[in-house]
Amino acid sequence: MAGSSLLVLIDDIAAVLDDVALMTKMAAKKTAGVLGDDLALNAQQVSGVRAEREIPVVWAVAKDSFINKLILVPTALLISAFAPWAVTPLLMLGGAYLCFEGFEKLAHKFLHSKSQDQAEHAQLVEAVADPATDLVAFEKDKIKGAIRTDFILSAEIIAITLGTVADAPLMQQVVVLSGIAIVMTVGVYGLVAGIVKLDDLGLWLTQKPGQVARSIGGAILRAAPYMMKSLSVIGTAAMFLVGGGILTHGVPVVHHWIETVSQGAGSVAWLVPTLLNGVAGIVAGAVVLAVVSAVGKLWKTAKA
Repeated sequence: MAGSSLLVLIDDIAAVLDDVALMTKMAAKKTAGVLGDDLALNAQQVSGVRAEREIPVVWAVAKDSFINKLILVPTALLISAFAPWAVTPLLMLGGAYLCFEGFEKLAHKFLHSKSQDQAEHAQLVEAVADPATDLVAFEKDKIKGAIRTDFILSAEIIAITLGTVADAPLMQQVVVLSGIAIVMTVGVYGLVAGIVKLDDLGLWLTQKPGQVARSIGGAILRAAPYMMKSLSVIGTAAMFLVGGGILTHGVPVVHHWIETVSQGAGSVAWLVPTLLNGVAGIVAGAVVLAVVSAVGKLWKTAKA
């Protein structure tokens, strides 16, 4: 009898672990857009910092990122326990923000001239090279900006994850939310640290005596800038796909329409929802950006 009870207990534990693994996988997939953007943004945040200070700055931001998630995870659990009705609106808000941020990047790219971006970069390089610049204060400003960005992106990750586990038992919610928070933080800042030191690795290899090492080092130095640009492009595209997917899932009529269209698409049925979610994300981003810009102009007029 005791042996039978033990087997039942083991079977229950295995079932719970399977559920946790499945929900964690789903949450990780849904937060991929935020992860790509998180990588690109945090790698850009440490640009301009002295080479020997890049890792300490990344570490400082990573520590505060853990603190952000220590605040956000219990808050998400409280919302799930006492105001579950708020989960969908929060998800929709997070999805709209993702689309807004993605469209804002597109608008900046196409509405700002290349000379303006080059001038801003030149000013940053000149400020860092100036002996009169307070580099400690400069670093602190960089860290504060990165932490603010991390808090927003972490809130999106936790909100999306909460939507995935909203109907699960409390313990599974705790495990999945905590697991995603830890994995995302370690993964993002581990990769950021690797990305910002790629040029140093390439330079170190080019100074080695072997031809193979020098060739690899040169290839890394040439590839590093393109990797950063690719990360930014992939992150932006993923923001529209994930954000648009959240918004369309939150509107039953639109979600069912996408399912109907997909069923009639034949061999490309798997691609149709992705494309339609992406289009919805772009449209939503444009609308939110227009509203935010209009409100900003009205606010400035009212203050004047």
